[in-house]
Amino acid sequence: MWIGVTTLLAVLLGGGIGALLALKPWTEEFRHGGLTIAAPPAPVKSFPRVSPALSNAPAPSPAGIAAALTPVIGNPDLGAFAGQVTDADSATVVWSGEANKPMIPSSTAKILTTAAALLTLSAEHRVTTRVVAGSSPNELVLVGGGDPTLTAEPDGKGYYPNGPRLSDLVAQIRSSGRSVDTILVDTSAYAGPTMARGWDPLDIGGGSIAPMESVMIDGGRLQPLVEYSPRTATPALDAARRLAIELGLDPARVRVGTAPAGAVEIASVRSAPLRDRLRDTMVHSDNVLAEAIGREIATATGREASFGGAVAAVNAALSEAGFDLTGLGMHDNSGLSVDDRIPARLLDRIIATAAKQNGATAVQPTGTKAKPENDRLAATLAPLLDDLPVAGATGSLTSRYVARDRNGAGWVRAKTGTLSVSSALVGYVLDADGRVLTFALMSNDRPPEVSRPALDAIAGTLRNCGCS
Repeated sequence: MWIGVTTLLAVLLGGGIGALLALKPWTEEFRHGGLTIAAPPAPVKSFPRVSPALSNAPAPSPAGIAAALTPVIGNPDLGAFAGQVTDADSATVVWSGEANKPMIPSSTAKILTTAAALLTLSAEHRVTTRVVAGSSPNELVLVGGGDPTLTAEPDGKGYYPNGPRLSDLVAQIRSSGRSVDTILVDTSAYAGPTMARGWDPLDIGGGSIAPMESVMIDGGRLQPLVEYSPRTATPALDAARRLAIELGLDPARVRVGTAPAGAVEIASVRSAPLRDRLRDTMVHSDNVLAEAIGREIATATGREASFGGAVAAVNAALSEAGFDLTGLGMHDNSGLSVDDRIPARLLDRIIATAAKQNGATAVQPTGTKAKPENDRLAATLAPLLDDLPVAGATGSLTSRYVARDRNGAGWVRAKTGTLSVSSALVGYVLDADGRVLTFALMSNDRPPEVSRPALDAIAGTLRNCGCS
C-alpha cells in the first residue's frame, strides 16, 4: 500500500516537474500568454525638420476638387454656407461657393488685423506703459499706451508670455525716492466708446472681452491665468488700484485723470514684440489683443485709436496691398461683433497670398489672369501662416480633429471663428498629393456645436484629396 502511494507521488511529482520545465512559468513568455518577447529595438535618434511642399506635386483640378467636396458641402448642418479653395502654388481658385457673399466672420476677422499689422508695423514693435509725475507734489500718473498684457502675478508670469511686470514699475518708482499718496490713471491714448457695435455686455462676465481701455492687467481677467475668466468692467482703474496696493497706498486714492504736458517720466515697461503678440492673438483667439493691435495700426498711420480709426487703418493697409474689399463691413478688429461682415473670397485671398510661391500669378475662377502680385507682399504676409493653430494640437484647434476627421490632425492649420450664430475655419492644408490648398469656410445661422464638425469635415476632405 505505502509502496503504491509512494510510487504514485513520485509519478505525480515527476510529471509536475516536467510540466514546469516545459511551461517555464518564471519566464516573460509564460506571463505574456506564451508570446515570445522580442529584444528591445535599438534607440533611434530623430532629426526633425521642416521641408517645403513639393514644387512638382500634381495640381488639383476644379473638377476633382468639386467631386471630392460635393458630399460634404451639402451637409445641412452648415446652414448658410460660403467658401473658397485656392491652389497656393499656382494661386488658382479651384472651388468657390457664394464666395462674394458677406458673412459673419467671427474670430477669422483676426486674419485681417494680423495681415494689416504685418503690412504696417515692425515685427519688433512694442507698446510702452509709463508712470509720470502728476501736477501735485505727491501724485503719480499711470499712463496707458495701449498694452493689455501687463501682469501683477508675483512671479511675473501672467496670462501673456513675456508680458511686462507691474513689479518693475513698482521697483522703479521706489528707486526714484519720490513720496506718493495719490495715483491717477490716464486712458487718453484711446478715444471713443470702450465697447463696439454688435458686442454683448454679457461677454465681459463671460470672459470674451473687456472694455477697451489703454492699460489693463492680464487683459482685464479677474483670474489672471484663466483664458475665459470673467473680465473687469473697469480695467484701467483696476490696474491703477493694483499699482497703489503694491506701493502700499490706499486704493481709494486712485482716480481717472490726465498726465500733465511734458511730465517727467518716473518708470516704464514695454510689451513683448509684436510678433509674439500676433501669435497669441491668433493661436488663442484673444479678442482684447486683437483690438489693441488694431489701435496700434491706427496710431502708426495717424488715425484715431478708436474702433472706427482701427477699422479704417486695417482696411487701408489691405486696400493699399491690392486686396479687393468689396463686401467688407467691420465694426471691430477681433470679429466679436455680430454686425461684422467679410466675404470668404477676401479671407482666402489673404491666406493664399501668404502661402503662394514666388513668381506665382493670381488666376480667378474665370481663368483670366490678374495682375502679378508682388513677391514682397507674400514674404511680408508669410509669418501669418505660422500663427495659425494646428488641428488637434494647439490653441483653438486643440480639441478638434481628435474624435473625428482625424486624418486632418496635424495637417490642417487654420484660424477658427465661433459665435452663437457663426462658425468659420480659414487656413491651409497639404493635400494627399503634397499640394498646398488654402481655404475659407464660413457657416452662418447654425450653432457652432452643429456647424463646426461639418466645417472640419470639409477641411479633412481637402487633406485626403488627390484631386488632380
